[in-house]
Amino acid sequence: MSEKIILLGDARSPALPVPDTLEAPTGLLSDALARPLHDLRISVTDRCNFRCVYCMPKEVFDKDYAYLPHSALLSFEEITRVAALFVAHGVEKIRLTGGEPLLRKNIEGLIAQLRALRTPSGRPLDLTLTTNGSLLARKARALKDAGLDRVTVSLDALDDTVFRRMNDVDFAVSDVLDGMAAAHAAGLGPIKVNMVVKGGMNDDQILPMARHFKDTPYILRFIEYMDVGASNGWNMNEVVPSGEVVRRISAEMPLAPVSANYAGETASRWAYADGSGEIGLISSVTQAFCQDCSRIRLSTEGKLYTCLFATRGHDLRALMREGRSDAELSSAIAQMWRKRADRYSETRTINTAGLERSAQRIEMSYIGG
Repeated sequence: MSEKIILLGDARSPALPVPDTLEAPTGLLSDALARPLHDLRISVTDRCNFRCVYCMPKEVFDKDYAYLPHSALLSFEEITRVAALFVAHGVEKIRLTGGEPLLRKNIEGLIAQLRALRTPSGRPLDLTLTTNGSLLARKARALKDAGLDRVTVSLDALDDTVFRRMNDVDFAVSDVLDGMAAAHAAGLGPIKVNMVVKGGMNDDQILPMARHFKDTPYILRFIEYMDVGASNGWNMNEVVPSGEVVRRISAEMPLAPVSANYAGETASRWAYADGSGEIGLISSVTQAFCQDCSRIRLSTEGKLYTCLFATRGHDLRALMREGRSDAELSSAIAQMWRKRADRYSETRTINTAGLERSAQRIEMSYIGG
C-alpha cells in the first residue's frame, strides 16, 4: 500500500513565465477548450475555526499544524492589483473564500478596494464571499457597508447533533442561522446556503434542510461530496448523487428543472412546483460541468490554479515581488489561461476508480471551494 502524501500547501509551483511579446488585455480571453475567463476566486486565509470532516479534518489540521506566516500572504494591495488585471481580461465576478475569510483581519478593507474596480465597459463587479457563518452576525453590516453584494453560507445539517459532528468544533446550528438572519437584514442577498452531502453522515438531513429553507429568502444548494485534496479520505461510496437528492425531495415537495441564470453556472436549478422557491445542485462527481468552467483560483500566498482539483499552481507572487510591471503580469496571465485544458471532473466521471488514487491534489482549504 502506497504512502498517502497530503499537499497542505504548494511549494512546487513554478514562477509564472512572462512571454517575450507583451499584449494589452482585450477583455475576451479564452482557454484551449474555448472557455472564457469570467470568475476569480480569491483565498484570503488558510485558517479556519471549523474542522469539517470533508475539508479540514482534525487528524490533519491539529493544534500542531503550521499555517502560512503572515509575510507569505498576499497583502490587500497585492490582491487588488491582481484582481484588476483579471478584470481587464474579462472577469466579472470575484468570490472571497478561504479557509474562513472572515478570520482575515480587516477583510472589509479589501472588500472596499475591490468594490472600486470596474469592468472594461464600466460596470461594477459581482462581489461575493463564502463563509461558515460563525462570525457573520457581528460582521454582516460592515461587510455590506464596505461594498459586498452577497454571501454564501455553509450549513451541512439542521439537526444540531449532526452539524456539530460535521464541523467537529461543537458549533451550534442556531449561531449560523443568526448570522444568516443578520446578513439578510443587512441586504447581503440573495443568500445561498451550501450543504455538502456525505452519505452515512448527514444525508438524513436532506429533507429537513429542504423543508426549513423552502419558501424563505434563502437558496439551498446541495453539493456532492468531492475528492478535493487527500486529507478527507474521499470514497465514491459516500457520494450521494444529485439525482437521488432530487428524488427524495420531489417525492414530498415536487420539483421541476429551471434554466441556468448564466453560462457556466455551477449549480443546476430546480424550482418547487408550488412556486415557493428553488434549490440548487452542484454535481461535479456525477454530472461534470467542466465544459463551461470559467473559474480561476488565487491562493492566499499568490499561486494561481486553473482547476479545483489541481496538483500544482503557478506562482504569481514571485513576479509581483520581483518588481514586474502590470503589462508583464497581464501577459503572463493571458498566456497561462490560453493553455488551460483542465477537465478533471469529466475525466473522473469516465474513470472514477482510477483517479481516486491518482496524483496528489491541493487541499480545498488552501485554494478555496
